[in-house]
Formats: sequence, structure tokens, C-alpha cells
Amino acid sequence: MLKFENTQTGAKISYNGKKIFSIKKGDYLCTLGKGRNDYTMWHGSFKIKEHIYFKNNFIVKNIETDDNKIFINSSDIQFIIEKENDSRLKFTPIVSEEYNRLWIKIPSAEDEYVYGCGETFTEFNLRGKKVNIWVAEHINAMQTAKKIVSRVFGVKNTTKKQKFSNYETYYAEPTFLSSEKYYFHSETTARSEFDFTDKKYHYIKTDSISPFYIGFGNNFSEVLMDMTDLLGRQPALPDWVFDGAILGIQGGTDIMIKKIDECIKADSKICGVWIQDWEGRRVTAVGKQLQWNWQWDKELYPDLDKKIAELNSMGIKVLGYINPFLAVEKPLYEEAHKNGYCVKDQNGNDYYVKITTFPAAMVDLTNPDAYDWLKNIIKTNMIDFGFSGWMADFGEYLPTDSVLFSGENPETIHNTWPARWAKLNREAVEESGKLGEIMFFTRAGFTETKRYSTMMWNGDNHVDYSIDFGLPSVIPASLSLTCCGFGLSHSDIGGYTTFLNLKRSDELFMRWCEMNAFTPLLRGHEGLNPDANAQFDYNNIVLKHHARMSRIHSALKTYLKKYSDENSKTGIGMIRPLFFHYESKRDFEETYEYLLGRDLLVAPVLTADTQTRKVYLPDDDWVHLWSENEYRGGTYEIKAPLGAPPVFIRKKSEYFELLSDIKNI
Repeated sequence: MLKFENTQTGAKISYNGKKIFSIKKGDYLCTLGKGRNDYTMWHGSFKIKEHIYFKNNFIVKNIETDDNKIFINSSDIQFIIEKENDSRLKFTPIVSEEYNRLWIKIPSAEDEYVYGCGETFTEFNLRGKKVNIWVAEHINAMQTAKKIVSRVFGVKNTTKKQKFSNYETYYAEPTFLSSEKYYFHSETTARSEFDFTDKKYHYIKTDSISPFYIGFGNNFSEVLMDMTDLLGRQPALPDWVFDGAILGIQGGTDIMIKKIDECIKADSKICGVWIQDWEGRRVTAVGKQLQWNWQWDKELYPDLDKKIAELNSMGIKVLGYINPFLAVEKPLYEEAHKNGYCVKDQNGNDYYVKITTFPAAMVDLTNPDAYDWLKNIIKTNMIDFGFSGWMADFGEYLPTDSVLFSGENPETIHNTWPARWAKLNREAVEESGKLGEIMFFTRAGFTETKRYSTMMWNGDNHVDYSIDFGLPSVIPASLSLTCCGFGLSHSDIGGYTTFLNLKRSDELFMRWCEMNAFTPLLRGHEGLNPDANAQFDYNNIVLKHHARMSRIHSALKTYLKKYSDENSKTGIGMIRPLFFHYESKRDFEETYEYLLGRDLLVAPVLTADTQTRKVYLPDDDWVHLWSENEYRGGTYEIKAPLGAPPVFIRKKSEYFELLSDIKNI
């Protein structure tokens, strides 16, 4: 329970009897300033240079308190602190229009851990880091090129991390979760910087003057529930998602049916097939990409409408692909151009954005007519056509020098673009009466994405074991999303980014597949260059391995459905950090293990050519899934042959019998 009290010198706020904040006359209040940013975008990656014109520190001059609000006054600024409920505070700064920068500091504990700020792929605990909250491509061409050159010279250091200051992310959010059982969230949509390098304070800078929130709880479940009460949650996933694997297939109707039949003969459990090239294929210098014209390619996929109906009768859903771009040489772009539906450049022309090797136009989501036009394309060309889901890709590329239909400043709209894109997809599903039946998954995100999207995926990971961009990186990525209140995520089996000597091995595919069997969704991707990658049908060994993992994922349905439902009601994610339920120092530091729900601990194999993994177990009683050996909390060297990743069941689980039976599949 939050309580406001007057003191002899000012005011204090306590939560359940513990002081969390106090302030008096003469204390530092905040810093205000004015500045501007210069942005340079290249293939979705940004260079940002900031110019600060002036900064002024403000000291408390007067404090007034009642039961639910504290008014803190200084020259040029007033802060209003109000109780939104028994555990959440809202801070509202009221300032003159000359300011557009706000700096605040939050007291921190020396041994405090910090998580979130969107999706972070290499670091999970952000203490000691400075985080730039700006939506961008996570992996740029230069990073990939450096890796390829290194591999030419035989350098394959998978544990080397780039400087954290070089990292960008598809999903950025001005929200963090503290080990002290509170969360912070800013309403800003502009760029912000979160500095966790100081031992005594967290320093927050926002490029707008915006309200912010701090919410508390007695445990992490309460903290996440309050955070997602405020920011939104995802609906429960459709039942069919848990009925096996979603096959990633490209190349046309005949190839799709042939590969499905091959999997059925191998005794696979198949719940879906994802054909991202349903609208056509574009072959470029970097690989096999897509024709961004959101209409059925009848030459590549003849009789697809009939095949969708046949597959549905077999319990196999068909999924497609879409993004908010348009191929400039295709009919849909001609229609959009004619009607003025595209984002403009400074000269009033359609703004062409270069993605890899080709330009594309962006539908202007601030234009109501353009928004409805694209939404109706989804409803007609995808939902009515029979798709049960799709990848809703991109959302990171809005240029800051563009001109929007609404007249809004693209610099403050940029971060919100992926959330607007998710909202458009969600409305298409809801208006078609298909929420609960259709699942779409997004890559990019900002605050409101969690309110609209039905699932995240971890983007275009490298097809390797690198800690920066490969298999290991998707674990902290999913955990950090959970800490921001987005509790449903998964990754492409085997990764995506393939180029020259960066190719997917059969071992990597199998290790990634066995990890993803113990996540909310088991979905494949052929990758950027399918012919260079091992696929689920690479050989008989891989095919049987994939089939078994599909059966394992299907056998988890009752368990997975419970935690999908729980996430929709409480915001407590399916993939959880250990510290959600155990609170030793080691639990707060673990980055490459996770809990799936409450009762399964998963420690994927993260390196090539190995048959063991060192596993940390929290203080509880655990049973190794495959051997049935019992363990108490501690660190152990666990055998991990292909097909038996280190997975442990909490002995006290109400699902112990169901989970134990998985080893016999």
C-alpha cells in the first residue's frame, strides 16, 4: 500500500511501511533543457548526433501534499506525483514550451539489477550499461560483413561481444524492471537514454517532457501484473499453435505439398505451414527475398486457395507474410501512389527506402484512408483467402526526415511506428471476428506493441552460435521482452541471416529446434539463402529429429496453454527469468537459461560439437527430464546429446506426470 506523508521538511512516500521516496526544500528536482538530434539512417540502422543548446538544474522551492497527490514546485516547473492505485505512482512534469529535454535520477541500490528497455540480445542485466531507446534494425550489413571477413581467415569466436554502445534493437521501450521489485515506464515516444552506470542513481533522459510511472510489488508477479495493467497484454494464443510444428517452406504449391507429405511420413506433428513467398519471390544479390505486393502469386502457388482448405481439413493451418512496404514496380504500389497513400520526402515525392538491394515505398499509417486501405488488403487478401496467421514484419524504418500525412513530427512518431503497424494487424483480425483463431507475429516494437501484437519473434538472427546474433542471443532477447510485459516470443529455428560463408549447419538446426520445442511456438524459417542452409529435411537424421521435437512440443500443449492463458490474464510471461521464482544472486545473473512457465527449466546447448553443458539449478528439487536423475540446487555438468537438451522438471509441479512422459516420445 502506497502512503503519502508530510514531514517537518517536506514529504515522503512509503510502500508497505518502507520508505521509497522523500523530498524536501532545497533538494535537486530535475534538469530541463533544449536540444535537437541529427539522424542518419542506412538500411534501418541509425547514427544519432545530439546538440544540446542549454540545460538548467531545478531545486525544490515548495511542497504541498494531500492523501493522493504531492505538488512539487520550482521555477519554470511543477511536478505532480499522484497515486494511480495502491502500488503505482504517476509523475507529471508541467513546464514551459521552451524545453524539450528532461533529465531525472532515481536512487539505486549498489547491488541492484536492471532488465528490459525493450529487447536486448546480448546483455540481460543492464546494470553498468547505457541504453539508447530508439527502434532500429538489430543487425546491420556492416556487422555481418565483418563476421564474414573474419570467417574467411578462420576466426569463429562465438563468445566475443561488440561494444554495447554499438547495439541497436528492433524493439526498444522506455521501461525497465528492477531487482528491487519495481518498474519504471516513461510515456515518451521520442528517443530516450537510460544510464545504469552509476552506483547510486539511475539517470533517465527523455527527448520530450513526458509523464512517467513507477510501480511496486511484493514479488515479481505483482510487479508484472501492475505493469501490464497499465501497458496492456497479449491475448491467449490459439489452441492450434500448440499442436506441433509450423513448417517454414518456400518455392510454390508442389514443393509445399511434397515437404508436408515428407514430414507426415516421418511421423511429425504439424500444426501449420508458413509460406512467406505467397505473394512472389524476388532473387537479389543477398538471397531469395520477397515481392512486396500483397496479392496471391497464382503462378508460384497455383490452386493455393483449394490447398488451404484441404490442409485445414487435415488440421494444418497455412500462414503468410506481410509488411508495411510496397514494391515500387508492382500494382499495389501504383494504386497507393495514385491515391497519395505513401510516406513523402521533403519534396513531396514518395519516400523510397532502401532495404537490402532494392527500394520500397512505405504506406503512411498516419493517413486514415491509407491505413484502412492496407487493413482491408489484410482482411481480403489474407484472412478471407484462408490464412490462419502471418509474419507482420518490419516497422523500424520510418525516416526522421520524412513528411507524414498527419503533419506530426516523424522524430517523435518513429518509435511508435511498429506499434501502429501491430494495431493495424490486430484490427484486421478483430474486425474479421477471428481473434483467438488467427495468430500474427511481429519483429519490431515499442510500448503499445504489447497491447496489439499477438506474438513476437526475435528477428533475423545469424545462422550460428555467436553470442551477439546467433542461437544464444535469443534467450536474453525473450527474457528482456518478458521483463517489459511482452510474454509471448519465439525465434526462427536455425536463424535467418545467411550470406557467403555464413551458413546453417545440420547440427545448428537440430540444436535450435530442440530449444524451440521448449518455447511457446515451434516455427521454422528457410533463411535468407535457403539453398545454403540445412533444413528440416536436410537428411533422414535431421528429419527424424525435427519430427520428434514436433511431437514433444505437441505433448506440451496442456502445459503451454495454461501459461499462455496466464500471460493473457496477468502479464506474467511464458519464458521467465529464474529470478521470477528464485532470488539468490546467481538467479538474478543467469542469462542463458530460462523457465518455461513455472515448472520447466531449460538450458539449451549453446556451442558446436559438444555433448554436455554446465547447468545451474536454483534452490529447489529438480528431475532431469531424460535420465530421471534428481538434483538439488547447484551447478552440474549435464550430458546433452543431440535430441536431449538439458531440461529439468520441478519435482513439486502439479504437471510432473505429464511432463515426465515427454521423455518417451
